[in-house]
Amino acid sequence: MKKIALIICINILATAAFAQNKDIDAVKAVLKEYNNAIEKLDVAGTEKLFTSDSKIYESGGSEGNYAHYLEHHLSPELKSFKVFKFNEYKIDVQLNSNYAFTTETYNYVIILAKDNAEVKRKGVATSVLKKENGTWKIMINHNSSRK
Repeated sequence: MKKIALIICINILATAAFAQNKDIDAVKAVLKEYNNAIEKLDVAGTEKLFTSDSKIYESGGSEGNYAHYLEHHLSPELKSFKVFKFNEYKIDVQLNSNYAFTTETYNYVIILAKDNAEVKRKGVATSVLKKENGTWKIMINHNSSRK
């Protein structure tokens, strides 16, 4: 009887660990899709990655929800870039039920379209993602950078 109980416990733990790893991979995939769009300088369709009531904070300022940030900040800014490239990217994901807490660290290089000037920065982003109807979406994002 003890062996059966032990086998059941091991199966339950293995199933839970598998589900958690699946969620961590899904959270990473959402952030990767967003970062890939930025690198492509084409963020069309990225609204689906964010909750409708999302909050975006950048370098000490509130940018409103993602739709506002996209229209008034991100899209116009990306039009002035020739290249945007992330490198030395690292991510940490912590799960708590239907919420994920992430920290991304990275370096990035921007080449401006007007004069080919190169801008290099270190960046960090923290995000809270929420699982809605089985899909992870960014609820809060805060990013900042420095030379």
